[in-house]
Amino acid sequence: MAGPVQSIERAAAILRLLAGGPRRLGLGEVAASLGLAKGTAHGILRTLQHVDFVEQDAATGKYQLGAALLHLGTSYLDVNELRSRSLNWTDALAARSGEAVRLGTPLEGRVLVVHHVFRPDDTFQTLDVGSLLPLHASSLGKVLLAYGAAAVEPCREPGLEAYTRHTLVDPERLGRALAAVREAGWAAEVQEMSMGEAGLAAPIRGHGGLVVGAVGISGPVERLCDGQGHPRPALVTLIREAARAISRDLGAARW
Repeated sequence: MAGPVQSIERAAAILRLLAGGPRRLGLGEVAASLGLAKGTAHGILRTLQHVDFVEQDAATGKYQLGAALLHLGTSYLDVNELRSRSLNWTDALAARSGEAVRLGTPLEGRVLVVHHVFRPDDTFQTLDVGSLLPLHASSLGKVLLAYGAAAVEPCREPGLEAYTRHTLVDPERLGRALAAVREAGWAAEVQEMSMGEAGLAAPIRGHGGLVVGAVGISGPVERLCDGQGHPRPALVTLIREAARAISRDLGAARW
């Protein structure tokens, strides 16, 4: 029986490396992490880029997973499975945070809300399941964009819709915001989709570490943010813990 093909093993190792980190990696970082010659790593990266499995940032030259991997990363994962494995954790997140919880996946350039837990109080609320949210103006969408679960190219073009005066419609500003999401491991929207409202979200990963969805909370700015408009660290911690728990249930070993 023939042995493993070395070039495929190396390509898989590069994809796992890019999937496992919170930020883009340069050629030297990839080569050093895997013990490869730079020329070898560069050749594999160029091939992966050609088939849209890897994207290279034009400004920094660094690499991240490409949007085409979405089809591979989610083909095994039915939305109903994602929802069913999230039920206990999203209920707990709503109870602990006191806010509404939403679970989102990418769909045709938007965020599809596949699960929604009401805020645990007596106020009137509308079920958001089935709603489509903008990628660039929602915390769930920013997570999906930042980690390559949704195609980022349309958001690099001028003409993004401004929902409020705070919406990030400039591609360069949005690009910087997505880089910050990767560095921090979570995303925020503060009055970007609706005045007076805020949202926080973190990535959900499946097998191999690929991001397959996002979980987050939403509510009034004064409850989610401090007096300076900064997200409350305790709420960020709760969201990230819930995302890690769901990811573990989906088979993401590193979580």
